[in-house]
Amino acid sequence: MKQYEKIIFVGESGTNRSAMAEAIFKEYRLKRPVEVACRALVALFPEPINQKVEAVLISNGINVENHMSVQLGPEDFTENTLVLVMEETQRDKILEEYPQADPEDVQVLTTFVGDELEIIDPYGGPLQSYGVCYETLNKSIKKLVDKLNEGE
Repeated sequence: MKQYEKIIFVGESGTNRSAMAEAIFKEYRLKRPVEVACRALVALFPEPINQKVEAVLISNGINVENHMSVQLGPEDFTENTLVLVMEETQRDKILEEYPQADPEDVQVLTTFVGDELEIIDPYGGPLQSYGVCYETLNKSIKKLVDKLNEGE
């Protein structure tokens, strides 16, 4: 597997699933340092992390401070960057809008780690939906970390 130096989790607004994924990923240990970030497909202005996402993260012992959404841009697509989205439609949109994006380096998180289902968007749902999203993301990210560590 390719040696990635940076991983970017991408979601619609950068305040829900992708922000949660970034926070969870930072809790794991990698055999070598990898920069991690979160980006939005649509961020008209910087927004803080969703309050329900923050509540679920805190309840799982993860503190997120000063998170603000950042728009995905052409500069994010570098040779050793892995861009992970939550849904196939997001991958399609990135490959359509960013010609410099290498399709090999833009993947749906769950597909990349061998899970069958996409990460369901909890936005607008009850706190419990965010908890389920956390559990699903945590499982996929653990597989991601294992996959990255095996590549060493």
